[in-house]
Amino acid sequence: MKRNVKFLLPLLALTLIACTSDSEDDLTEMEEPGGPVTYNSNIRAIIGSNCLNCHSDPTRNGAPFSLTNFQQVSTRAENGSLSRAINKQTGEAGAMPPGGRLPQTTIDLIDQWIDEGFLEQ
Repeated sequence: MKRNVKFLLPLLALTLIACTSDSEDDLTEMEEPGGPVTYNSNIRAIIGSNCLNCHSDPTRNGAPFSLTNFQQVSTRAENGSLSRAINKQTGEAGAMPPGGRLPQTTIDLIDQWIDEGFLEQ
C-alpha cells in the first residue's frame, strides 16, 4: 500500500500543477479582427476548411447546395440558414458541420459577419 501511495502522490501533484495557469493569455479567446469582418479576409477560409467537403460543386454526401463562392454563402447568410445550422448543437437535426460543432469564437465571427451585412471585401 505504501508503495502505491509513493507512486500516486507525485502523480497527483504533477496533475494539479499541470491544471493551473499563471497566464491570462491562455484564457482569452481569439481576438476580434481589426475593422469589419469580410468574406475574403475571414469567412472564406472557415467555409473552405469546414464546409466544402460536402458543399462543393458538385455537392457530396447529400448536401443540398454548394457553398463554393461568395454569392452562394451570402445567400445562405441572408436567408438565415447558415446561422441556424452552425448554431445548433452537435447531434441536433441540421447541425453543421455534421462532424462536430465549430468553436464558439468561429461561430461568433460568422454571426458578426452576418450582422455587419455579409461584406465580400
